[in-house]
Amino acid sequence: MAYELLYWPSIQGRGEFVRLALEEAGEDYEDVARGPGGVDALMATLKEGPTPSFAPPFLRAEGMTIGQTAAILMYLGERHGLAPQDTAGRLWVHQLQLTIADLVAEAHDTHHPVGSGLYYEDQKAEALRRAQDFTAARVPKFFAYFSGVLGEKDYLLGANVTYADLSLFQLLEGLDYAFPKATARALAQHPNLAALRGRVAARPRIAAYLQSPRRIPFNEEGIFRRYPELDS
Repeated sequence: MAYELLYWPSIQGRGEFVRLALEEAGEDYEDVARGPGGVDALMATLKEGPTPSFAPPFLRAEGMTIGQTAAILMYLGERHGLAPQDTAGRLWVHQLQLTIADLVAEAHDTHHPVGSGLYYEDQKAEALRRAQDFTAARVPKFFAYFSGVLGEKDYLLGANVTYADLSLFQLLEGLDYAFPKATARALAQHPNLAALRGRVAARPRIAAYLQSPRRIPFNEEGIFRRYPELDS
């Protein structure tokens, strides 16, 4: 099956969590908006069908258009060996993914704490206050949780990688880009998370992807943005 992924063409954003799963699974996919007329196709898809998505990313597969990152990953995980086959295991991985999504949203809100429609420059004082709490309290709390789940295992569920491991890797990559000092400090307290990050990066398909032009560099348009004044 050739999948169609629809997401903004110039940022990693939430679409990157889906890309990593597709890359690890070795599945063919078209990153639609990065091709000719792709953004127009993305915008049209937002309005089509009986089950429209609120916002990208969404995936076209088997005649369906699936929205929401966690729902897309649940679908892909069940079909491509990136999640357990039993109900309890599938729900556990989904729960981990939703917890990752919580921290992703909090990371975004450090640079847009007042409103997404405002420029960062319009809310710098509020962003600084939000980022200080984020780096001092929220990141350590989430890292302690994930570190406890991981324990001494290779991956969150044990010996086999899941889409939650790929997403946790992306989360750590993004935080390291946006808050390198705070992330280094937090990872020093949880070396098993740093080891997981390296373990995922070394997986053959992921390593090849990270070195390819398909991997969009981090930038100040996406979720994770580097404003040095916010990193404490």
